[in-house]
Amino acid sequence: MRTGFLIAALMLALAACTETPEELAPPGPPPPAAYPPSEFRAQDFAWSAEPGSASIEGDLAFRAGGVRYSCSGGDVILTPETPWSRRRMTILYGSASAADVAVSVVRAREPSGPRADYARYVKKATCDDQDHFSFEGLPAGGWFVITLAKPVNGPGEAVAVMRRVETRRSVRYITLN
Repeated sequence: MRTGFLIAALMLALAACTETPEELAPPGPPPPAAYPPSEFRAQDFAWSAEPGSASIEGDLAFRAGGVRYSCSGGDVILTPETPWSRRRMTILYGSASAADVAVSVVRAREPSGPRADYARYVKKATCDDQDHFSFEGLPAGGWFVITLAKPVNGPGEAVAVMRRVETRRSVRYITLN
């Protein structure tokens, strides 16, 4: 139920973004291919390496059990959405849209076997002291924003917070809550 509430809150935050009709055009990445999503294919990620005019401005506002969490000083990861990465998000986080999962659970779900070479397509930003982060020069498309949230002045395990976002041709404001 908490995940449903978080998704609804995120959707409301995203709905507050104003977009022109041109920005509502479909994103640039190709549609899912007709091959097993377990197969890593570099060409599916190629769109994400192209320069673009989109950006993501975001904040972490995550709370659990009355405890506020922070990503201050930590990495925020931006992974391009492809059939392979959607499958990976589902394995690690139990969802390809939004999740907040204890880091120990995510690590236990890490698939064994050879790792795909997708790191060159992943973008990183640093979460500042106000839990703010940004990415610029992005092409239009689907992305997974992931950060590690740690409890502030309270007990609790670190949580991996993941949200799927879509960029178009402008700034996208999001709140990870």
